[in-house]
Amino acid sequence: MQDKHVEPGHDDAVEIITPVDFSPPPKGGRQIKWRPRWYHALVLLALSLAVAAGWFVLTARSVFIDTDPPLADIQITDGFAVRIGPRYLMRPGTYQVDLSAYGYFDSSSELQISEEQAQTRAIAMQPRPGYADIRVLDAQYQPLTGARLLLDGVDIGAAPVQALELPPGDYTLQAEMSRYLNASQTISIEGRLAEQEFDITLDPAWAHVEFRSDPPGADIIANGELLGVTPARLEMLQGAYEVTIKRAGFKAWQDDLQIIAGQDQQLPEVSLEQADGLVFIRSEPGNANVTINGEFRGQTPLEVSLPPGQQHELRLFRTGFETAVQRITTSAEQESDITVALTPVTNLVRVIADPPDAELFVDGRAMGAANQTVELLAANQRIEIRKEGYVAYTTNFTSRPGLDQEIRVQLKTEEQARLESIEPVITSAGGQTLTLMYPGAYTMGSSRREPGRRANETLRDVILERPFYLSLNLVTNEQFKRFRPDHASGVLQGQSLDLPQQPVVQVSWLDAVMYANWLSEQEGLQPFYIIEDGQVSGFDASSTGYRLPTEAEWEWAARTDDAGNSYRFPWGDTWPPEAGLGNFADESTSAFLGQYLRGYDDRYAGTANVGSFPPNARGFFDMGGNVSEWMHDVYGAVSGLSSVTETDPLGPEEGRYRTIKGSAWSHGSIVELRASYRDFGEEPRNDLGFRVARYLE
Repeated sequence: MQDKHVEPGHDDAVEIITPVDFSPPPKGGRQIKWRPRWYHALVLLALSLAVAAGWFVLTARSVFIDTDPPLADIQITDGFAVRIGPRYLMRPGTYQVDLSAYGYFDSSSELQISEEQAQTRAIAMQPRPGYADIRVLDAQYQPLTGARLLLDGVDIGAAPVQALELPPGDYTLQAEMSRYLNASQTISIEGRLAEQEFDITLDPAWAHVEFRSDPPGADIIANGELLGVTPARLEMLQGAYEVTIKRAGFKAWQDDLQIIAGQDQQLPEVSLEQADGLVFIRSEPGNANVTINGEFRGQTPLEVSLPPGQQHELRLFRTGFETAVQRITTSAEQESDITVALTPVTNLVRVIADPPDAELFVDGRAMGAANQTVELLAANQRIEIRKEGYVAYTTNFTSRPGLDQEIRVQLKTEEQARLESIEPVITSAGGQTLTLMYPGAYTMGSSRREPGRRANETLRDVILERPFYLSLNLVTNEQFKRFRPDHASGVLQGQSLDLPQQPVVQVSWLDAVMYANWLSEQEGLQPFYIIEDGQVSGFDASSTGYRLPTEAEWEWAARTDDAGNSYRFPWGDTWPPEAGLGNFADESTSAFLGQYLRGYDDRYAGTANVGSFPPNARGFFDMGGNVSEWMHDVYGAVSGLSSVTETDPLGPEEGRYRTIKGSAWSHGSIVELRASYRDFGEEPRNDLGFRVARYLE
């Protein structure tokens, strides 16, 4: 320890530290204790609220609820939200928001708050309806009651309409009332319980029209309705009128009048003329032509009006009668009848008829025996000469005075007339030319000694009694495609078989008969074939509709001539055929056909245009060569044991196959080129076609 030296004269004193004794307090002495007080709870609550508020502020989102209308009262009824100015602090989640505002329906909607910090949610309230008072006014703006009101085309009643509740929006208001023009305008309803007034004006649909007449007191009639008596100022609805002004003893005045709404008219004064006299003119006989003062007025009986106080010249004339002239004078509103007897002008005409006991009729009137000299009017008359069992003769005849005239008639029996009316050549709806055949008895088939004969060509005696038409040519592609446009005849060795004038091929027997029925339908004929469910179930032998030729008809037409001769081939009896006689298997087919006519060249490897080669003795083309032909007949074996002569045979009643006749471009042997050659089939081929036939009756 160091001592500090204190110099005299200094004020600093030195504190001397001296030791003292220390003893710890006794264990039983007083201690300080903490006790909770009521204000501690308040402090804790305040701290909790502050923490909660801080947590809410940190986790809440700022939301602006944009309402329409803007001043709607907002109540958040489901969920906690704090409003700060125009915005709300709301934690993410779902809230129920109720809106209310005057003029709007209360709204309750669900609001979804997302995690976005600042959000805007728009809610539009539905406005309540408004109320409309509607009046209808006239042009002077005075109310009109009873007018019908329509809103967007819906009748809302008669005007005036008050306190009509309408949703807000634009509407088309229409007003209709008798004698007024319809009016239409657009009105806008504000809604939100607002009360509005609307006026719609109707313009009159009439105009004032003044009528005057000389003399006055005449009836005014418009479109058949009496409106008044002249002079008069009338209201008339707009439109077109046929106006008549008439008074007893005077001619009626008539004119067309067009009324435009709102445009008044003053018509010129109408000067009425005295009424004509009425004359009823008859003649004996009737139907005489009438002229009055040189003007043609019609035929008797005739009613005419003539000006009074004047003389009028009437002339009546009729062919075969002298002209009659008469003069008359009429008085106003006087009715008179005139009957004029016409003097006939006649001439003697001699009638000669065969048979002698025929009867004569003139204009339907019986005159007795036809063979006589009859006095006829010098006019056009209908002359008939009749006798039972004969076709009546009818003609229009004009007798001419001063001339010697004669009617000479030879009546024809009904059978003669029928035969003369038959057309020897007809043209079908498909364009085929058919010629009429009157066949007879002949022998079809071939003898056993004939070269090339086959076993199915047994000789048969046939009588063809029914006359028939047969087409001169085969049916062409062009003709068949009118019935079936999508048909194709195909190609052969790169050459088309489908040209318009080539014969149609690749057709089945059913195709051919359906074509025949189609021709019948085009001409209104009873179809020959009965077709059910696309198949032929039978045929009507009494029909005169189109069909396929029978085998007997075809062979008769192919091998006989008018002299009754029968030939082996369609061109005659010579073999082989001379050049140019037909389209057969020639040298051009040697590359793809095993049998052909050596040295023969017809210029066609396939089908040729129909009619390219000379016709046979009966004028038919391609009976030999070009294509073979479908027949009507079912194919069947022919027995040579029967000696019975067949009449108009139609073939067996049933069978699978159909008969085929005639040679084709693919045939080159004596077997196929003979007229008696018979083939059969059921499928289409490229060397097989057909021609059509039909019975005369």
